[in-house]
Amino acid sequence: MTTKAGTTLAAGPADPSPPAVRLPRRRGVEFSLVVVAVLLSVYGYCAVGLAKNGTVPPGAADYGAGLGVLALLAHLAVRLWAPYADPLPLPIAVLLNGLGLVLIHRLDLETPADQAAPAQLNWSALGIGLFIVVMVLLRDHRVLQRYAYVSVVAALVLLALPILFPPVNGARIWVRIAGFSLQPGEFAKVLLALFFASYLAANRNALAYAGRQIWRFKRLQLPTGRVLGPIVTIWLLSVGVLVLERDLGTSLLFFGLFVILLYVATGRTGWIAVGLLLAGVGAVAVGWLEPHVHVRVEDWLHPFASIEAGHGPNQLAQSLFAFAAGGLLGTGLGLGESILIGFAAKSDFILATAGEELGLVGLSAIFLLYALLVERGYRAGLALRDPFGRLLAIGLASIIALQVFVIAGGVTGLIPLTGMAMPFLAQGGSSVVTNWIIVALLMRLSDSARRQYDGPEGRDA
Repeated sequence: MTTKAGTTLAAGPADPSPPAVRLPRRRGVEFSLVVVAVLLSVYGYCAVGLAKNGTVPPGAADYGAGLGVLALLAHLAVRLWAPYADPLPLPIAVLLNGLGLVLIHRLDLETPADQAAPAQLNWSALGIGLFIVVMVLLRDHRVLQRYAYVSVVAALVLLALPILFPPVNGARIWVRIAGFSLQPGEFAKVLLALFFASYLAANRNALAYAGRQIWRFKRLQLPTGRVLGPIVTIWLLSVGVLVLERDLGTSLLFFGLFVILLYVATGRTGWIAVGLLLAGVGAVAVGWLEPHVHVRVEDWLHPFASIEAGHGPNQLAQSLFAFAAGGLLGTGLGLGESILIGFAAKSDFILATAGEELGLVGLSAIFLLYALLVERGYRAGLALRDPFGRLLAIGLASIIALQVFVIAGGVTGLIPLTGMAMPFLAQGGSSVVTNWIIVALLMRLSDSARRQYDGPEGRDA
């Protein structure tokens, strides 16, 4: 090599390129946490038996083996087909599902003629089976973007299907055929999240920068009708169907999901203000016009009115009594009286049992598990580079967050009651299956998010 001064420098060896960064896969951490989750669930099952009968229940070994095998199969599926996935969502789901089975079994002891835990375990097995299917078949989440319009048509069909069947407890949200029941709206929420994510990812620039301003507010710039029209139409159709079915909890969930994804896609905070305003107006209107909802609003405003009238406590009052009885540390598993809540003790009000028997400390731990699960979903979304994956991860995590808020707010008296199932905890086959699918999709998205930052060998794996 010759310099400007005419001197010649000897060509030395080229600088070695920095080694490729290999991200840890952390499957050992996941396995350890899964084992802890199974052991805690078995401990809860044994604690219920000791509290009620003074002995370890004879089915403890079978329960532990069944839950352990299911959790191990799920872990092996992640290890083989999503090795870079986040190690926390699966153990959290196993622990919440296991705790839900313990609480339902505990309430089953008070209702020998109505046993729900065996069916819930079967639904949990089906949910974990579908979790494994997603891990095996869905190798790239971007494939789902091709089926956006197919998913929205399927979602609308599922939402409209319960209209053809008689109402249950005032709401048309169930499909019952020959003793078999299904809640199609649980599956529809995942399909609508997929459609919202796909459409907003394809039109995010037009939604953010095109359209007219509202008066003098620069932050409230409406997109053109051609861009915003299709997604608003789909949302209005889905919410309209749900209002006819009197399932306003799911309507609120869809509305919140729509606003959250619209804000994430456009980055305009004005959409949050518009969403809150429309939600408030709609809630007030439906609360006054729909008798079924109006009763729930009245119970929320005056939870002890039935006691003052001499009719005894209603479900919300019994729920509040259960939380109060739990105190800081709870009465202990199997030692509460939340069965007095009545027919919804195992479903809508399962959180009251947790609050009474585990106390404020246990209830806070449950909420922290949900918060951590949602945070890991948001983390995966923020790490993904493609807009569709980002919106899908945030949408799926938001579904869990909105469900927990709506249900916990209802049973604690923060907001009016809505008929929804607490993710993984409450009795409900459709709910537990759907939530396992959501966790599987979040695991696949987190695997893609971490794989894209790995070295060439990791990306090709």
